[in-house]
Amino acid sequence: MSVNISAYQSIQASLANQEVTLIAVSKTKPNEDLMELYALGQRAFGENYVQELVDKAAALPKDIEWHFIGHLQSNKVKYIAPFVHLIHGVDGEKLLQEINKQAAKQGRVIDCLLQVHIAEEDTKFGFDEVSLMELLQSERLANYPNVQVKGLMGMASFSDDTNQVQQEFKQLKKCFDLAKNSIGVTCSILSMGMSGDYELAIQEGSNMVRIGSLLFGARNYPAAK
Repeated sequence: MSVNISAYQSIQASLANQEVTLIAVSKTKPNEDLMELYALGQRAFGENYVQELVDKAAALPKDIEWHFIGHLQSNKVKYIAPFVHLIHGVDGEKLLQEINKQAAKQGRVIDCLLQVHIAEEDTKFGFDEVSLMELLQSERLANYPNVQVKGLMGMASFSDDTNQVQQEFKQLKKCFDLAKNSIGVTCSILSMGMSGDYELAIQEGSNMVRIGSLLFGARNYPAAK
């Protein structure tokens, strides 16, 4: 097992003092590793892959809050709709429509975060600022009664340039403040910051961080065949 218990306890204590929620990113990690953190009180876990999330949710305790933090394809929403706690990466209105449809089938409201593209890399997904604000200031969210937009999520550039990363976080915080004005009190979550930049993200206003490698070590990808 590769769980860094001391790192978890240190990070969790620090975040609790700042009223920041820790999502333990457990993608590619065995259930035994998750259960080590579960035994310490961790309940919010993040997964990137739909099938892995479905399998873990079926096998692990039912009081775990499952966060889907990867790129979600519309045709996969139905598999996680019955149980997902929060979908972090809603990057377009087509996906919102599908989440609303599948949530209605389950008789529930699914909490979501709208993903904003703040990084320089084209590989990152998300709304640009203009399309985000256009959606929020329209009345179209009312068309999705089975979706609750709880806030925003973003990923900074994978860069050693701290100033660039900081500016991207500032940009997302600005969008978050504007979104709160548009949506109201339900817009309360700003999910930004990962293992390499979470402290900077918190400094810039994040109240939810997604941390994996600091807790679990490097990802366990299967060997190439």
